Order: sequence, then structure tokens, then C-alpha cells
Amino acid sequence: MEILNRMTIKDLPAEERPYEKLEANGGEVLSNAELLAIIIKTGTRKERSIEIAQRLLSMSQSLSGLYRLTINELKSISGIGRVKAVQIKAVLELSKRIAKTSAFRKLKITSPKSIANIYMEDMRYLDREHFRVVFLDTKNHILSDSILSVGTVNASLVDPREIFMEALRKTAVHMILMHNHPSGDPTPSKEDIEVTKRICEAGELMGIDVIDHIIIGDGQFTSLKELGFC
Repeated sequence: MEILNRMTIKDLPAEERPYEKLEANGGEVLSNAELLAIIIKTGTRKERSIEIAQRLLSMSQSLSGLYRLTINELKSISGIGRVKAVQIKAVLELSKRIAKTSAFRKLKITSPKSIANIYMEDMRYLDREHFRVVFLDTKNHILSDSILSVGTVNASLVDPREIFMEALRKTAVHMILMHNHPSGDPTPSKEDIEVTKRICEAGELMGIDVIDHIIIGDGQFTSLKELGFC
């Protein structure tokens, strides 16, 4: 019982408890580990939730590294079972969606950066290439977006016919191609350039303008339009 008492967060002074600190002063005063401890909620016989959170951050190497951890990797950490792992992944997904929603509210597609900002958080942590198409109306407002292909670590397979069939279903006038590089380096490959040219040429015939092809890396992006390939 002595170990249990020593490892219980309730035994900390009130001003040092994550729940009370957040309630009294707001979440911005809490450390990353303290915020995670609130999600983790309970500890084990040997560790408080804050110590489990610290180990989790150490394993992920950074706060953003949490996005890359799978459910099974989270469950491999002592003190994190299925429920806690799912809760952590749910919070991380919400944070991505909040970032995306915030970007949409500020949306004004005037440059490759403006569209990359919307999808950066959604795509930078993916462990395989995802080929996404953003469909736009006559005023460059987003109608919708669709992931049309999920590939391997370094290659996505996309059928141009599927892209234009989807564009016609969405009654899109313009579209932006987009895919991620799991390596974090957005430098286009030879295949990226070839598929971009092929789709842009098909767009001219179909009367659907391919505005750009954006490659998402880790916090950075490349516009094939700016490189002269679209």
C-alpha cells in the first residue's frame, strides 16, 4: 500500500495535479506530459500516469511523433491498454481535424501554400503514400476531396480515369492533385512528374483544369506547378 500511495497523483499538492492545474489556470500552463497524463488518467502499481506519459513522449521522441505510433505500439507501453491507446489516438485525430477546420475557415486558395496548409497536418504523418484530389468550383472554393489511392511506403498507384470520373460526379471545374511522401522529403520522383503531366494533359481534353500537384512532406511541401510540370 505504501507504493500505491506514493505513486498516486492525488497525493501531490493540489497546485501540482494536472486536473486542478488545468481547471485553475487553463491548459496552456500544463506540460505535454501533464496533458497526456490527463488522457491516460490512471497509473499502475509502479508508476503514476504522469510518469507513463513521460515514457510515452520519450518513445515517440517528440509530441508530433505521437501521430506515428500505432494502436499496438501504444499498447506495448506498460500502463497503456486497449482503451487508453484508443483514447490517445482519438484525441490525436481530433487535433488533426481541428487544425484542418481552422485552416478551412481561413481558406483563400491563392497559392500552393494556402492549400498545403489545409492538408499538412492530415497527411504529413501517414506511413504510406495517399493520393488525394481536391475538387473546386468556378471560384476555387472546395467542393470536396477524395483519397483515390493508398500505396506503399514510397509509391501510390492512381488511375487517371478514376480521377476524372470522380471530378465529373462532383461537377468540379478545377482540381488539385495531392499526395504525401512518408519519408518527409517532398522532392518529386520521376514517376510523380510523369503522372502529373499525364493527368494535366487529360484535364485539358476534359475541360477540367488541374491547378497543381502538391507533394506533402514533414512540415514542407513541393508544388509541381511552380516547378513547371503542370
